[in-house]
Amino acid sequence: MSVSFYDPQRVGDLYTPNITKAVEEGLAADIAPSSTDTYRILFILVDAQVDFIHPTGTLAVPDAIFDLRRTIEWVLQHIGDITTIAASLDSHIPIQIFYPTWWVDSDGNHPQAYTVITHEDVQSGKWQPIFEPEWSVEYVQRLQQHAKKTLMIWPYHTMIGSTGHNLMPAVYETIVYHSAARRAHPMMITKGLIAKSEFYSLLEPEIKVPDEPDGSLNLDVIRLIEHHDAVYIAGQAKSHCVLETVTSIMNYFNDQPEQISKLHILTDCTSSVAHPEIDFDALADETFADFAKRGLKLITSADPLDKG
Repeated sequence: MSVSFYDPQRVGDLYTPNITKAVEEGLAADIAPSSTDTYRILFILVDAQVDFIHPTGTLAVPDAIFDLRRTIEWVLQHIGDITTIAASLDSHIPIQIFYPTWWVDSDGNHPQAYTVITHEDVQSGKWQPIFEPEWSVEYVQRLQQHAKKTLMIWPYHTMIGSTGHNLMPAVYETIVYHSAARRAHPMMITKGLIAKSEFYSLLEPEIKVPDEPDGSLNLDVIRLIEHHDAVYIAGQAKSHCVLETVTSIMNYFNDQPEQISKLHILTDCTSSVAHPEIDFDALADETFADFAKRGLKLITSADPLDKG
């Protein structure tokens, strides 16, 4: 669908979204309200935020602008078929367990971004937690034993109140347009505010934190999936928040193939974090291939929409 507010050449730009124009064009689009959909399609957009997509973002994902352009054009093409858009917002504060502020070495130096901290490092005193020492030791141990991961120290990113936390303007306009055109409320999902755990998946933290309101599974998202007939997923980064979101969904619906078969990953609308030593993309592809054997669908934005 052609709209005047969308310029593919500006997808990677930072500007004030023209919300008024997007709303006005949506209201004038003459599209049936989403409440009339007999086949309900959910689009989950993972962390389409400035820090992950704009080249100056603190954790910019390679090719993310091209992914976002394809994502926006896919939404506009299928605007009359997409019932609901749910967009997650990675949301952080300065002192969290995956940031340099949480840890010091024996000389009082904080780790650099992309430092890997193992359970052995903590036991030996190579890295020492400043906050929540007992929890921190347990957290790193449980990451390795149960999640099969080590703790990665990340650059400060998507900090609440910062420019990097915002959705990219072009996709924000598209979400607003869909809302007005389909008379549908977008669902904005905030994740990542728990200081004691990383929160890649939009459904749950890496390690459950029982004393936090958002420290376990987000059942609202589960119910959202259950109440739709098809689910499409895109966003950033493929290797982390997209992968872990899908993993959470797959784990929850492990014995429900009818739910897993709803899932579609737009593979040309997501990319992996670049790391000098770890091939995150290969690891993600391996996991997605395993999920596909269980019924998840790996598609591109050029493939026909599943309309039941």
